[in-house]
This record gives sequence, C-alpha cells and structure tokens, in this order.
Amino acid sequence: MIVAVLAGGRGRRMGGSKAMALLRGEPLINRPLAAARAAGLAAAVVAKPDTELPELDVPVWIEPAEPVHPLCGLVAALERGPVIAVACDQPWVTAEVLRSLAAYDGPALAVADEPFPGRYEPAQLPLLRAALHGEASLRATLARLAPPALGLEPALVRSVNTREELAAAE
Repeated sequence: MIVAVLAGGRGRRMGGSKAMALLRGEPLINRPLAAARAAGLAAAVVAKPDTELPELDVPVWIEPAEPVHPLCGLVAALERGPVIAVACDQPWVTAEVLRSLAAYDGPALAVADEPFPGRYEPAQLPLLRAALHGEASLRATLARLAPPALGLEPALVRSVNTREELAAAE
C-alpha cells in the first residue's frame, strides 16, 4: 500500500502552490509525507508537470497537465495499484489515520463525505475515469463510489486552503 500525496492543484485560493506553503517553517506537503513515514508506509507525490515542489525524498508521479481536477491525480495514482490518497494540504493527518486505512480490507474513507484521505482500489478506475472524462464533481463521484467511512476524527482530515486558514493553523 502506497500513500499518494496529491499535489496537482492550482492553489488559486492559496495564491500559489499549496505544497510549498509554509506551516511552522516547513512546506505543507511535508506533513502528510511524515505521517506516511511514521505509519511505516511508502509514499509518492502525484503532481502536474509544472507543479512547484520542495526537494523530496519520495518518487514524484506525474499526472497529465489537463484537466485540472482532483480526480486526475487519483486516477494517475491508482493506475499504479491500490493507494491511500491524501491531499498535500491536509497537515493534520496522522500515522494512525493512514494505518487505519491501510489495515481496512477494500476502499474506505477516513471520514464520511471527505474524499481524502481515503483508500482507493484499481477496481474503481472505470468509474473514476468516466467521472474524470465528464469532469464530474468529486463529491458526486464519491457518492457513486459509496465507500464506507471509518469514522475517524474529522479535525484530522481538515484541509488548509487559503492564506487565512494557513495563518490560523500557525
């Protein structure tokens, strides 16, 4: 099981690369990568060809430049096998959250109605590819997949999307 840290977004609300945004002196992307290491899980970053990233000690899997859609990175990761997908802007994800997803037998979400972090399986690729092709919303696609939720603490999956949220997280 590999933790795929999705970093291919535009970061419009953040005003630049979320992966590079600093929280307590380190890039946001370092936090989910550290959680993967602490959980004893391999990790990779999934990003667009032009995504600005810090120096990393994990593989970077390049997703297609277009479309810019969260499903693009998820599909690119799943083409390599089952993954636990987490967004690069989820700094509160813990090793325990990732271990719980890794231990689950089949697709699952950490928290209901939150696509990331979640465990995804290659069997879901046909539906995910169709949704990506139609540029369906991530939430609508998640509803169609209907994975069970593990009921973990919602605060652990909170994203940091704006400079204001980043300042509050400090």
